Amino acid sequence: MQRSNVSTTPSAPAVSSSSSGGAAPQGPHHFLGPRAISPSRPSARASTSSLPGSSGAVGDRSGSSSGCPGLPESYPPAPGSHFGNKRSYAANVVTSNFTFGTSSSSAQETHCPQVLKTPLSAGNPQRSGYRSWTPQMGHSATSSSAVSAHSPSVIVAVVEGRGLARGEIGMASIDLKCPQIILSQFADNTTYTKVITKLKILSPLEIIMSNTACVVGNSTKLFTLITENFKNVNFTTIQRKYFNETKGLEYIEQLCIAEFSTVLLEVQSKYYCLAALAALLKYVEFIQNSVYAPKSLKICFQGSEQTAMIDSASAQNLELLINNQDSRNNHTLFGVLNYTKTPGGSRRLRSNILEPLVDIETINMRLDCVQELLQEEELFFGLQSVISKFLDTEQLLSVLVQIPKQDTVNAAESKITNLIYLKHTLELVDPLKIALKNCTTPLLRAYYGSLEDTRFGIILEKIKTVINDDARYMKGCLNMRTQKCYAVRSNINEFLDIARRTYTEIVDDIAGMISQLAEKYNLPLRTSFSSARGFFIQMTTDYAVLPSDPLPSEFIKISKVKNSYSFTSTDLIKMNERCQESLREIYHMTYMVVCKLLSEIYEHVHCLYKLSDTVSMLDMLLSFAHACTLSDYVRPEFTDTLAIKQGWHPILEKISVEKPVANNTYITEGSNFLIITGPNMSGKSTYLKQIALCQIMAQIGSYVPAEYSSFRIAEQIFTRISTDDDIETNSSTFMKEMKEIAYILHNANDKSLILIDELGRGTNTEEGIGICYAVCEYLLNLKAFTLFATHFLELCHIDALYPNVENMHFEVEHVKNTSRNKEAILYTYKLSKGLTEEKNYGLKAAEVSSLPPSIVLDAKEISTQITGQILQKQRSTPEMEKQRAVYHLATRLVQTARNSQLDPDSLRMYLSNLKKKYEEDLSRAEQVPGKTEE
Repeated sequence: MQRSNVSTTPSAPAVSSSSSGGAAPQGPHHFLGPRAISPSRPSARASTSSLPGSSGAVGDRSGSSSGCPGLPESYPPAPGSHFGNKRSYAANVVTSNFTFGTSSSSAQETHCPQVLKTPLSAGNPQRSGYRSWTPQMGHSATSSSAVSAHSPSVIVAVVEGRGLARGEIGMASIDLKCPQIILSQFADNTTYTKVITKLKILSPLEIIMSNTACVVGNSTKLFTLITENFKNVNFTTIQRKYFNETKGLEYIEQLCIAEFSTVLLEVQSKYYCLAALAALLKYVEFIQNSVYAPKSLKICFQGSEQTAMIDSASAQNLELLINNQDSRNNHTLFGVLNYTKTPGGSRRLRSNILEPLVDIETINMRLDCVQELLQEEELFFGLQSVISKFLDTEQLLSVLVQIPKQDTVNAAESKITNLIYLKHTLELVDPLKIALKNCTTPLLRAYYGSLEDTRFGIILEKIKTVINDDARYMKGCLNMRTQKCYAVRSNINEFLDIARRTYTEIVDDIAGMISQLAEKYNLPLRTSFSSARGFFIQMTTDYAVLPSDPLPSEFIKISKVKNSYSFTSTDLIKMNERCQESLREIYHMTYMVVCKLLSEIYEHVHCLYKLSDTVSMLDMLLSFAHACTLSDYVRPEFTDTLAIKQGWHPILEKISVEKPVANNTYITEGSNFLIITGPNMSGKSTYLKQIALCQIMAQIGSYVPAEYSSFRIAEQIFTRISTDDDIETNSSTFMKEMKEIAYILHNANDKSLILIDELGRGTNTEEGIGICYAVCEYLLNLKAFTLFATHFLELCHIDALYPNVENMHFEVEHVKNTSRNKEAILYTYKLSKGLTEEKNYGLKAAEVSSLPPSIVLDAKEISTQITGQILQKQRSTPEMEKQRAVYHLATRLVQTARNSQLDPDSLRMYLSNLKKKYEEDLSRAEQVPGKTEE
């Protein structure tokens, strides 16, 4: 492997950033950071050639700029001085020569307009000034909705090797809601399928790449593909020298917590993911305006082999996360299984659906847990009640392990709030242990063991020496404000006690003043509070007694909603200002106490990584069990056979009033290619999706909608179902089909599950049949399990040449419509063996539509003539049928030898039946007439 040729200068990153949504696509823009532009002029314009530290070339430095100073010697700060060196560090960063630029997500235009903006306001409306990007813990922390849990918060750095190492990809990602870094490095082919799939799964807020990837007029293929596939994602370029593997290794040594330090051994020689890590962390530290505390991050390495791969097109076709008809409804696989109570559980479920497991042992451990939760009602409800009280533990951790570079009121308030959340979270550890106490399955026992970590108790005891016992998380901004004010125990800081007394007096004075106003004007006034307005006056009146006169002139800023008035007064505004001043003093002094406390508990706080993992996994397993209680799901088995008895479509079940029609599925190595025929609307597409959804459910550890189910582990799941044009890439239906099928043919292997629906419809019949036949023959050489739905009945005769092909069809019934004296088709949605006997069902569908009868009649005549002229029937010979019978007997015997768990008597009976079937097949073969010339 060729190493990345990167500089080792330890300077601040030259960055470019943009959002590609909204404005017309531009080429890479370049702008300077805080040194070059006054904060009071956020969109100053100038020519890059006239600014210090920048030249016209992307990422180059020239003139008097000699690079920027590195981090101060005290970085990372020692555990005892977490809050000592922030100001000098911030000053150092601000005086550094940060070179920023924006680049659009379109690689179409590569000219460089000379536009300059401040680094944190360019192209992204979320960024303003130096506001922290970390999502703060708030009152929505307990929300488990997919929207709040999965709003983009991941930043990903991607780098590709050069020269001989082209195609070697390094990736590093961090979720701003969770202080965990995931590193990946893998070889990818020219289509960069793995990169695009991994990025789609991560659903990033921002993607970082090297500026050399988008050199003017010479963008790399990877850069072009990423920007085409992620049009609404912020795209940022950083100078190549900051993709520095040596610095990346140093970051791991400095920041990785002890429990995960073995990652060093895994990534020491993986230069590209280390280079991506270096650029990512430098960039995050800048935009967050804070640094990560030493030994505070969970850093993991993930190859691309641990999970099954589902490409983004298949995820969309199968409606795993988003419904194709209405993106707002939850008729998706995620919607079917999501009964999680925490954002962490919801995020884990989402990532598992997109990346199912391939390790049978791990899957079975999960299934054991679900089984125990279903059998032990007390365990299920006990766990569910405790889990639902947890806040977003991962997000809490993310805030706790960051050290702000500046002491602001917001930073102080955030730390106080999160300390209360931490106390609330740790107080739930014992109830969770009690709920798990009597569990028996290995995985639940392991989670119970992880909760016995003594650090939980140590942290809680330290917190309780400083924080009041009754300080806790509460809903409502005024309630939470009160909790923050009185969080620290009295007699710890004398000045804090005085400030709190002052604050209490002001609040009492406000309440007293409003009572006096109520008496003075004989109005039903009451005190209200909002985080935006502070204290204000509210009055609710019945419609019958609305005040006929205008409100007294003393009241200002009056707003009315229905029968409720909100207003304030000049005196109340002044008292609010005094209240805010007092509150700032309280927060400042509380912050000093909290900082001292945090410096004592930082070394223990990493046990929360275990806790967040435990809570999110238990939440997901409870969700699986909950889904089972609402429907008759069955525990899947794992063999080398895909066998589903009476399985049904899980999403369709949620939508339909009646339970969907159930069908059987049987695919083995000996019969691994199913051709499915049937009229339009008979259920072919739904059936294909049903098989894939059941496979995914089984591989994430969920029960499956069926009476019995057995699965072979699929390492990849491919679908070719959609037949829409793609206007954005200027692809016709046929071109889109060809691209999707080419992707499958290039990437499928013996362990794949392949679902193809109506290939070749976008071109004429002869070419369509030719393409389908060629694709079938190619796939028949693999041991992949393939289901191929088609309207081309000519394909069904391929079973005469290949014994591993099975023909299946969906039945329909013909009923007489007495009122209109016409024959109608009744869809049974039942799957049966053999090919469909329905002919010209397209014409029948046209007949029941509003097409003129003369058109339908002409179409029938023309179709009959073409069929007579072109289509030749193929017939099997007796020899072929005998070979098929031998082949099927052999595959059944091999399968029995591999998997049979029958006792001797049952095995003897099974083999006897197998022999009888073989003899019947042979006698049937002898009755087949020889092939005749027509």
